[in-house]
Amino acid sequence: MQLIACPWCGPREEVEFSYGGQAHVPYPDSPAELSDEEWAHYVFFRDNPKGRFAERWNHSAGCRRWFNAIRDTTTYRFERVYRLDDPKRGGTELASSRKEGTAP
Repeated sequence: MQLIACPWCGPREEVEFSYGGQAHVPYPDSPAELSDEEWAHYVFFRDNPKGRFAERWNHSAGCRRWFNAIRDTTTYRFERVYRLDDPKRGGTELASSRKEGTAP
C-alpha cells in the first residue's frame, strides 16, 4: 500500500485519503455573467496530463483537512505535498507549461 504524507498528520495509508481534483483552479471573477457553457467548462473541464500534476487531496479518514500535492500521473509517485495556505508551489506552472507544449 502506498503512503501519502498528510501535511498535518504525517505519512498514512492511501485508503485514508480522497482525491479532490485539479489544484489551483481559480473561481470565475464574475460568476453571474457566465453562460451555461462557460459554467460547464469551469465545473467539468480539467487538465489530464501525463506526468507531473498539481492535485487537491482530502485526509478524509484522518484530520479531514484539504491539501495540495504534486503527483506524477504515470508512476503515481507523490513528489511533494503542501497545505492550501502555503504559496503555490508548482501548480500553475505545471498546467501552463503543458498547454504550451514544453516540459515542466
